[in-house]
Amino acid sequence: MDIKCGIVGLPNVGKSTLFNALTAAEIPAENYPFCTIDPNVGVVTVPDDKLDAIAGIVNPQNTVQTIIEFVDIAGLVEGASKGEGLGNQFLAHIRETDAIAHLVRCFINENISHVSGKLDPISDIEIINTELLLADLETVQKSFEKADRQAKTNEKDALTWRDLLKRVLIWLEEGRPVRELTLETHEANSLKTLQLITAKPLMYVANLDETGSQDNPYLKLVLNLAEHENVPVVIISAAFEAELVQLPKNEQNAFLEEINMKEPGLNRMIRAAYTLLKLQTFYTAGPQEVRAWTIRKGSSAYDAAGEIHTDFQRGFIRAEVISFDTFIEQQGEHGAKKTGEMRLEGKDYILSEGDVIHFRFNV
Repeated sequence: MDIKCGIVGLPNVGKSTLFNALTAAEIPAENYPFCTIDPNVGVVTVPDDKLDAIAGIVNPQNTVQTIIEFVDIAGLVEGASKGEGLGNQFLAHIRETDAIAHLVRCFINENISHVSGKLDPISDIEIINTELLLADLETVQKSFEKADRQAKTNEKDALTWRDLLKRVLIWLEEGRPVRELTLETHEANSLKTLQLITAKPLMYVANLDETGSQDNPYLKLVLNLAEHENVPVVIISAAFEAELVQLPKNEQNAFLEEINMKEPGLNRMIRAAYTLLKLQTFYTAGPQEVRAWTIRKGSSAYDAAGEIHTDFQRGFIRAEVISFDTFIEQQGEHGAKKTGEMRLEGKDYILSEGDVIHFRFNV
């Protein structure tokens, strides 16, 4: 499935630098506002130890990781919801993403200007959150006015839609994002047509300098705010990560070991985006290919079959399922069959993280 995570933030907080590190792509990262005029999209593979373990047993001709797209979106300023700066382009691009990674600058560098003239991460966060909320408020207000006129027919669906929009409108007027509003599943699905920005899952990415996080007062402010908002935080140094990815892989590993880091900070961010969107992975494994597939948690075997090909879904017969732990313990499909640990499941089976599946179908 196609997943997009938008990287947002004020100008000069390090978005392009982070994007360069994530994708190892050389896009402009100049020190002036709005250097990123059009969104840059990078396809990033999801680090996956399970995939490596399965491939180590099967020894396939090809191994395919699952992916997430990161979108580097132009910085916005106060007034973006009214078209200031590059606000209109920004808002249009961010509506097309599935989740938001809000990059927050947590370091002082006299050589890198700040759009407000001083560093204040809480104020920076509030500027962007306010602009996104105001944009949603305008969208919902227009939709409510239209729905209110249609509801005069007293048609049940029209009344229900108007009442839902009224609830959302009041919520936004109180300064609260839609993601914090308790909604029934059918209500949330109805609102998807509006592409509300504050309904999207959010994480803060605290961008530090290379001195690290110890005793960083700006980081502490972000962590406290995030805890209050129940929003996850990923701590990273975009500049450090951008330099790290320029090294050969073996040198990267040696350097990380030297500074007592298990893996690049980018891996944490990629996994955090995956978790934020409530995604999980299942696998298909054969001599030609071992592949990781992305699917939302709670999805059925029927849904998973459709991720691979519509024919798999249309002609679904059954799913032959081996849990990841069993696949590793029994050294593959043959061992799992021998011990009777390969299960036959129907369309309604709800996948577990790491399931290795072979689909039987007929079209």
